[in-house]
Amino acid sequence: MQSMKGTTTGNGLFTEVNACLDTLGLKWDKLAGVTTDGCPNLTGKNVGLLKTMQNKVIEIDPDQKLVFLHCIIHQEVLCKSVLKINHVVDVVTKIVNFIRARALNHRQFVALLEENETEHRELGYHTAFRWLSLGKMLKSVWDLREEIQDFCVKKGNGIPQLSDADWIADLGFADDVTALMNELNVKLQCKGLFVHEMDNFVKAFMRKLQLLSSQMEDNILTHLPTLKEAAPSADHLHRYSSMLEALHGEFSRQFQDFKTVENEMHIMFSPFTCNVESAPSNVQLELIDLQSDTLLAEYFRSVSLLDFYSSLKEENFPHMRRHAQKILVPFGSAYIYEQTFSVMKFNKSKYRSSITDDHLSAVLHISISDIQPDFGALVQAQNRMDFFSLNK
Repeated sequence: MQSMKGTTTGNGLFTEVNACLDTLGLKWDKLAGVTTDGCPNLTGKNVGLLKTMQNKVIEIDPDQKLVFLHCIIHQEVLCKSVLKINHVVDVVTKIVNFIRARALNHRQFVALLEENETEHRELGYHTAFRWLSLGKMLKSVWDLREEIQDFCVKKGNGIPQLSDADWIADLGFADDVTALMNELNVKLQCKGLFVHEMDNFVKAFMRKLQLLSSQMEDNILTHLPTLKEAAPSADHLHRYSSMLEALHGEFSRQFQDFKTVENEMHIMFSPFTCNVESAPSNVQLELIDLQSDTLLAEYFRSVSLLDFYSSLKEENFPHMRRHAQKILVPFGSAYIYEQTFSVMKFNKSKYRSSITDDHLSAVLHISISDIQPDFGALVQAQNRMDFFSLNK
């Protein structure tokens, strides 16, 4: 993480990246790919950071091409905009704010839930920057819609939408769809995922959208329990089916950058079944040797991809090893540095205004490291120091 004091133009970002690589002793010819959140100063065609980095790499090796990816999790969030459920979200947000923003209303509503012995004991806020909060808020409002309506009527602030069958159907649809997207989001946030694994999750989700869309046309709502409970009309189902098709189309559009490396990923995670003729020329002969080795085929099925490619001998499969490194190295999402940024904001607060960049860097190294300290050895070393100090 590099601090920037002035503007954040593409050239300014490149200067900081270049300085950071020099400090770490990293070489430009080792760079395989860059993952961003799609900001214009990063992705600009002429003066963006990615364009400048590609130019730098070409100066060193004209044949070297970088893989530029847009964070998968960020793209998934952007896809939600095509659902057109703002009329549901706005009303639900209004309901939650009416109950939560007033202390008396909040206490009385919680007391009502406890009196009725409902499963839920609280309504959660929705925050645009928290990916999972929307689905959780819609779910809680759906489950508590009768209690909410009774409470709001007693307060003289009835919500007419809660008595509207069409709006209730839209709420059920929104609840089910956001639940599916939240499920995908949680899978994408797992640690240690490679790009091809995250891409597989997205492809599976897109196939689910196609299945649900076709089943809706036949009034099959097996996988949409909330919508099934709402008992929507045929016109509603046709509209919901079109919305799922639009969501599928948006996913296809957003994830175009992953299609550029789809063939290379397939060669890496299915080396024994892929088509040799469609593979890059530098790995074709090695791929034939690999597919002809039955022992390696058995070993491939029993270990992880990382262990398998690490076990290949450098003298026999240099290009296959290099190809696997190129695909396994890139980050599929920006989630890891979003976590780091959250740690930084937590530590660099107004209550710790004297913290310097060096102090912050040290704190971040400790906070995000997976290395577990050997406390026993540290205590023994300190005890020995204390002993020698006493003898002295």
